[in-house]
Amino acid sequence: MIYMSVWPTSQVHHRWLDQHSRDLLAFGRRTADPGGGARWLDARGLPVPGRPASALISSRMTHVYGIGALLGVPGAGPVAAQSMAGLTGRLRDTVHGGWFSSVTDDGTPEPGKSCYDHAFVILAASTATQAGLPGAAELLADACALFLERFWDDRAGMCVDTWDSSFSTLDEYRGINANMHTVEAMLSVASVTGDQAWTERALRICRFVVTTASAHNWRIPEHYDSAWTPIPEFNADKPDHPFKPYGATIGHGLEWSRLLLHAAASPLGGNEEWLTTAATELFDRAVTDGWAVDGNPGFVYTTDWSGRPVVRDRMHWVAAEGINAAAALHALTGRQVYADHYREWWDYAAEFLIDHEHGSWFHQLDAANVPTDTVWPGKADLYHAFQTTLGPRLPLWPMLATAVDQHLA
Repeated sequence: MIYMSVWPTSQVHHRWLDQHSRDLLAFGRRTADPGGGARWLDARGLPVPGRPASALISSRMTHVYGIGALLGVPGAGPVAAQSMAGLTGRLRDTVHGGWFSSVTDDGTPEPGKSCYDHAFVILAASTATQAGLPGAAELLADACALFLERFWDDRAGMCVDTWDSSFSTLDEYRGINANMHTVEAMLSVASVTGDQAWTERALRICRFVVTTASAHNWRIPEHYDSAWTPIPEFNADKPDHPFKPYGATIGHGLEWSRLLLHAAASPLGGNEEWLTTAATELFDRAVTDGWAVDGNPGFVYTTDWSGRPVVRDRMHWVAAEGINAAAALHALTGRQVYADHYREWWDYAAEFLIDHEHGSWFHQLDAANVPTDTVWPGKADLYHAFQTTLGPRLPLWPMLATAVDQHLA
């Protein structure tokens, strides 16, 4: 379908994006927990009773509301500060270092320390630093030092995945999902601090992913052993796992496409062809394998290694990443095909994903685009949907918080 209007560059559309970002911030304002941190939200934007404080949700909401503060939205700064208080308070392990994934109201922490959570702590701290939140710079310095000590494997040029709670025993599993969010966090730290050593590390991760994906027809193997050998059948019995699903994850192909373009636009990326070509290939593979392949609009969640759908549910974050990747590729190339995808997927989001009655986005739809909650109950946080309202309005470098401060504040 060909449209004459180019939404990614339309100022009228950008005004709609700005309003939608503010609507999302209004929906999630109750996330702040008086005890420190951010709470998982239900379908109406209310904290879910009994759900433990989460490092992931607290980090994502610190990031989102920190950007809200940079946008000049009244009330966003206090929500960001209260969300960050969970990271400087009860979610932090003052004995062994690092951050617990979650802590119950009675103070019981979830066992283990994950790279995935720590990458988001770094992202949150970098955004909070850009937003000038008290204590954020110290949090960022501590989180970066801990990350380099415990999760960054300089010899491999990749991140390890999971430790026990005391950082005594390292799990053999290695994963691309945590490394993907680490790239986002590293590029964000480089944008905020100017320290391009973080960009160098991010580029090393990108090189591994591009090399591996190209050898698998641009479907990204997600799961590995300690020698970084792919485990293609990992979680075959748990195909809809929220963080480590079996097979190729459509949304990660789209998300990596965008991240590679950020890396290419960085001071060390030089718009190198290996980054921009891979971004295009990953995008094309994800769209071919994932978009409306079962007769209904929307992206399927996962496929097998031949591209056949495995989990056909539609996760909101996949569409969000598709929208942002299309905008990024349009910014790089100016090609109309990406503007057409962008507009088609926003229309899809408006029809099926955006909850026009209660706000925010439904986090999961079934294969018929009916809301369901088998993987993502409620509306946990705003991270993916909120970032989708910003990407088209900003350059590919610097990363989000710094770009908002420089171009939209």
